[in-house]
Amino acid sequence: MFFKQLAARESSLSYFFGCAGLGKAVAIDVVAGDEDWFVEQAKEAGVQITHVIDTHVHADHYTGGRELARRVGAPYCLHEAAKNFVAFDFEALHDSQLIDVGNVKVEVLHTPGHTIDSMCLLVKDARRGDASWFVVTGDTLFVGAVGRPDLAGHEEEMAEQLWESLQHKLLCLPNELEIYPGHQAGSACGAGLSGKPSSTIGFEKKFNPALSMDKAAFVREVTANIPPRPADMDRIVTANIAA
Repeated sequence: MFFKQLAARESSLSYFFGCAGLGKAVAIDVVAGDEDWFVEQAKEAGVQITHVIDTHVHADHYTGGRELARRVGAPYCLHEAAKNFVAFDFEALHDSQLIDVGNVKVEVLHTPGHTIDSMCLLVKDARRGDASWFVVTGDTLFVGAVGRPDLAGHEEEMAEQLWESLQHKLLCLPNELEIYPGHQAGSACGAGLSGKPSSTIGFEKKFNPALSMDKAAFVREVTANIPPRPADMDRIVTANIAA
């Protein structure tokens, strides 16, 4: 298995990984303008990009996922919940779905809270065994922080969903599992993000203050500390969901 993390604009983190042996790869959370990087990486690795995935419809940057998918002839994927507001066709992913990327297996975890369509991607390398290796957490769980719950409105309701997603989808994963988030320090998608671009479930359980709170305390905390909305958010979201 090969794995690459790309630090992009707006403190975003994108991912490119897959199976070199069988020539397959996935691109995750591509930022507009970075499409060439993914095309070049695929060419260098001698692989075909079989899936282009956004962990949710982004509000802080224009997605490059649709354009990359068009260029490489791969499906553009979102969680099926995005059907409620996206104006174009896409490959809808569902909770517990398994995506085959050669020897790399990707399991979809629906984790609403930051947005209703948010998902995380649990990844294993079959050549290393049955245990999962890492999880791409999108804007659900950051290093030292969690995603903001207000972008779709209904802040308290979304914060409750976020707590459920964290407690019942992510924190039950093995402590040694690596996490790779969608942003690092400087992003408007959460408050208090670390500049470190990865962590583990166990480290976050111990040192991420939001993860040790009960639901009521969590909702109070994350709704009281919401950062300013991303610049041009409405324009960006409109472009990311438009036909």
